[in-house]
Amino acid sequence: MKKSILLPIMLCYSCISTGLTDALELDLDTIEEQILSQLNEKENELTENITEEIARIKEEELKVKFTKILSEIITNRNEYVLTENYEGLENLYNLDVKVSRYAFEREVIKAKYLKTWAQKQGVTFTDIVSNLKLRKVRDRLDSLYGMTCNICTTYTYFYNDEPEKLNIFSLGTSHYIHLKEEEDQYKIVKEWYTDPFSDSLEMELAEPDEHTQFLMAQELPDFIPNETLQKAIEYAQTYCGIGADENMFKYNKQYMDCNSLGGDCANFASQIMYESGAFKKNEKWNYTDEGTKTWVNAQELSLYLINSGRGNRIAQGSYETIYKAAFKLRPGDIVAYEKNDRITHVSTVTSLDSKGYPLVTCHNTDRLAVPYDLGWSNSNIIFHLIDVHY
Repeated sequence: MKKSILLPIMLCYSCISTGLTDALELDLDTIEEQILSQLNEKENELTENITEEIARIKEEELKVKFTKILSEIITNRNEYVLTENYEGLENLYNLDVKVSRYAFEREVIKAKYLKTWAQKQGVTFTDIVSNLKLRKVRDRLDSLYGMTCNICTTYTYFYNDEPEKLNIFSLGTSHYIHLKEEEDQYKIVKEWYTDPFSDSLEMELAEPDEHTQFLMAQELPDFIPNETLQKAIEYAQTYCGIGADENMFKYNKQYMDCNSLGGDCANFASQIMYESGAFKKNEKWNYTDEGTKTWVNAQELSLYLINSGRGNRIAQGSYETIYKAAFKLRPGDIVAYEKNDRITHVSTVTSLDSKGYPLVTCHNTDRLAVPYDLGWSNSNIIFHLIDVHY
């Protein structure tokens, strides 16, 4: 009886023991696979991190290298534009490449426009200096490098009857450039950028001599901004996109950037007004997470200022018909630009030059204290001069 009882027990124990061994071996295999998988993941992650770090170091090295190279190219280009040295300008490009030739031709057109504008204004440019920030550089092989960068270019000029009084203004541009090394020299083979003169590169005046004589006969008026207006001016100078020091190439992050939505000029003009403390938001002119039409749209803002009583129109018309009235503009006022029966751009007057000529600050393209008509010279441009009531 005892044997018959023990046999089933021993058989059961044997089954259990075999099952546990199999399970243990299965668990060990699973654990081993998991460990190997985790080791592979860590190895891949480490490899990716090392690869990324090598790429980052390489790009930083390229940035250092090409910041110097591109800065020299831009410096030379500024000098050639200033001195009207078109042969030197041509040498910066490869004219056998179609897009490079086009970029060169555009620079020549702009250089000639700048000369014509200076003659109209009765001024002489003395210096053009650029401050460059390289954002990205890519090695595209075969000695070709692609890069994106921001450039702040500052112009200095004086009126020909007052050479001792210097005036300066700055333009901010965003560039996409290809440089290719050819015979130990890097040349521009492609360049696209936000051109501050692209809206108007033609200039015809019925009486250019009379116009120039009138401008040069003006004098800087006595004008002291009140406290709120001074805040507006300082805000505009700080957040125009080419502000000083840490504000270079930066907007105010408390507001959305509307450039991708068609332009940020009205949004910035509204910010200037509001941040001065002189104007409160209301149901029509407002900004929370985004702005109302009257806040962000150039035409709607211009009409709102006039219709709301927050401003009044000083003059409206072509440049020839308004340039005398423009001397009534003061810091804080708005200049609106109409093309094809619609106001497409607005800028804020933030200072006056040595003759009292209005200088504007705005976004897209970024301008700091730029003569209000520079880049807006075509005969089909209609100016709206708006006195804003600070």
